[in-house]
Amino acid sequence: MIDKNTHIRVARPSRDLAAAERFYVDGLGLVVQWRSAKDAPGEHDLLMVGPADGGWHFELTHDPDRPIDPTPTVDDLFVVYLGAPVTDEQVARLVAAGGERVAAHNPYWDEYGVTVADPDGYRLVLCSRTWG
Repeated sequence: MIDKNTHIRVARPSRDLAAAERFYVDGLGLVVQWRSAKDAPGEHDLLMVGPADGGWHFELTHDPDRPIDPTPTVDDLFVVYLGAPVTDEQVARLVAAGGERVAAHNPYWDEYGVTVADPDGYRLVLCSRTWG
């Protein structure tokens, strides 16, 4: 059913799509793959970001008529395996784009990376390890 070529979308609510875009595009380096604004009843604003030509993307949504307040936990993680040490410049770029460096709930992530909360409180882990 699912293989390495299956495209994956992860959808999350956002309080502020412009702030989310700054974090994920300017801070992390993803690209905007799609955006739309509510133009009919029952629709909502959305922003899709991901790596160029990647096999996954985030769909960040905001419904101005019925906003959902994001409720991330300390273990809702988006982990990026860099395969290299996390640099101060990478962290500073995410913080300048609206993120907040936070201690990881699981000490493993502090040992092998850096955790930064996005503007909605979801946690991004830059991991120095590789996967596989």
